[in-house]
Amino acid sequence: MKRPTSKPMSLFGPLSTVSAALALSVGFSLFTGTPAVAQEAPLITITKSDKISLGLNAISGPESAVLSQILQKDLQLSGAFSIGSNTTANYLVSGASSGTNLRGLVTERGGRVILERSYSGNSRAQAHAFANDIVETITGVRGIAGSKIGFVSTRSGSKEIYLVDSDGSNLTQLTRDSGISVAPRISGDGRKLAYTGYQSGYADVYEIDLASGARKRIMKYPGTNSGAAYSPNGDHFAVTLSKDGNPELYVTNQNGDSPRRLTMTAGVESSPTWSPDGREIIYSSDAGGNSMLYRISASGGTPSQIRTGHSYNTEPHWSPDGKKVVFNVREGGAFQVAMLELGSGHVRLLGEGQNPVWGPDSKHIIYASSGSLVLLDVVTLQRNSIVGGIGKISEPTWMR
Repeated sequence: MKRPTSKPMSLFGPLSTVSAALALSVGFSLFTGTPAVAQEAPLITITKSDKISLGLNAISGPESAVLSQILQKDLQLSGAFSIGSNTTANYLVSGASSGTNLRGLVTERGGRVILERSYSGNSRAQAHAFANDIVETITGVRGIAGSKIGFVSTRSGSKEIYLVDSDGSNLTQLTRDSGISVAPRISGDGRKLAYTGYQSGYADVYEIDLASGARKRIMKYPGTNSGAAYSPNGDHFAVTLSKDGNPELYVTNQNGDSPRRLTMTAGVESSPTWSPDGREIIYSSDAGGNSMLYRISASGGTPSQIRTGHSYNTEPHWSPDGKKVVFNVREGGAFQVAMLELGSGHVRLLGEGQNPVWGPDSKHIIYASSGSLVLLDVVTLQRNSIVGGIGKISEPTWMR
């Protein structure tokens, strides 16, 4: 029996290139280790130079070179530090490895110890954990090292879901459906990933346990099931369903059951993103003609339009600190990444690209551009291409 037809949804869009109109460009080679993916671009662009001076001693003991390399890259990708001379740096980082354990130490210029801690696990996990503690101890902001990013790539010839660390390492292909697998979303705890797949011939929502690789179909309602987004505590999804004839916004339980309809329009509602407290949802709708952003209570009610000053707005993503939303606007036929300050209503364009999503620190975003995943620090405007050369890349998602 065929599923009822529904109003078609636009799931994909063209990628565009990162803007080159920036105030200051400084190119240098990041590191000499073997890259995890092909054609990793080392160009870094900086427009604000208020970074903290950091000296970095080589880690002693087994795995010294690997640990030092990972640590340095993590600290530079954080956007908070400039790695310089040990004699003039504000802080000095050092450590000793025993192979199974890393003892990390950070001192101020005067010699006062501000961080001393041991880390276990494999070398990469040790370095990532140390880097995150350095970032949080010195800046008070949560680090992003080792956090997982999912995305869609055509590397195999089909749209499949991949997973990678925030520094571009540990590239893993999650799906091998040889069809269309899109709209990935990682749960807040980083343990699960939901996506839209067409294995049945229809758009259904599947969920992957990232530890075991086990997969199950959790939404297969008549019509389209797409863009499922985990609530902050993981016990609900916001999702677009057309089971009642038109693509509308629904909230379901964590197993995809008991769908509760939030919207009722003649347009298409898509791309839901939750507030950090789980009480509200921002989404995109073309009910008024052009695609605009709306805000609604997660328990239902009347949505309110978010004024951005742009006539086409889509793909919103709410920052973990609750203060900002990144989204796409279309300017002159190209997609631009935009950032809205919810308190002031101020909107700033950040460059060409698509599908921007926040990292766990509310300071970095990832977006797709010219076949690459670009990491952007929204404070310093430092950009790094962390994944490239693996086909067309789109729709990133980042664990919080």
